[in-house]
Amino acid sequence: MMFSHYGKLCTEFYDFTKPVGKSINGDLEYYFERLKHVKGRILEAGVGSGRFLIPLLEKGYVVDGLDYSADMLKSCRSRCENRGLNPELFEGKLEDFNLPYKYEAIIMPTGTFCLLETREAAINALTCFKSHLLPGGKIIVDLALPKDFKVGDISTSVISLSNGEGITLESQSIEIDWVRQRTVTHLKYEKWKEGRLIDTELQRLVMSWYGIEEFKLILNEIGFKNISISSEYIYAKYPKNPDEVITFEAELKS
Repeated sequence: MMFSHYGKLCTEFYDFTKPVGKSINGDLEYYFERLKHVKGRILEAGVGSGRFLIPLLEKGYVVDGLDYSADMLKSCRSRCENRGLNPELFEGKLEDFNLPYKYEAIIMPTGTFCLLETREAAINALTCFKSHLLPGGKIIVDLALPKDFKVGDISTSVISLSNGEGITLESQSIEIDWVRQRTVTHLKYEKWKEGRLIDTELQRLVMSWYGIEEFKLILNEIGFKNISISSEYIYAKYPKNPDEVITFEAELKS
């Protein structure tokens, strides 16, 4: 297979740029507020390496994590162990999982849901969420629109690691498909030491987007109710601009 899927270098880069507890545009604070009445089990779908999960655990919530990337989960376990935490972490596809628990809340912050490449995968994921919720349970999902995506754009980032190594990331915008509502970006990670290339990783990043009313209809059709739409991590603030993160909250129909 030509492309990696959230491999070792991607995880190292992510861990450095998105450390545990880093709030992105206020997402952590918003979710803390929206989850404050939740007493039961929570699932973070697309948990990554624990940026979001660990602060919830440290606040006393019971939170499980689910992710498709073995490298991300390995990092998450290590970060949890370093803090004396031992959550249940599951490796599996978001669109096809079967966990041993039912949840009071399932969350996908910061646009992770957009990483599901097709409508079919998204609907399957939401259906899985529904089947894993307790009666009256809710989902909270962030979405984003591709406002700044321009085919051909190339950007480069560099991080310096503590061991004298460094990682460069080149991001190239490849395609925007207006019909299927998705963008394709190629990410090239390169790890360097003393001026020599020692490792490299190529990732194909597909991001899907949804119309706001479209996604509301999808949730309703699958079996969710009391659907709220928020933006900029301000509850019930309906989006006005395409660069705002959009948050959907919905309860399981009884």
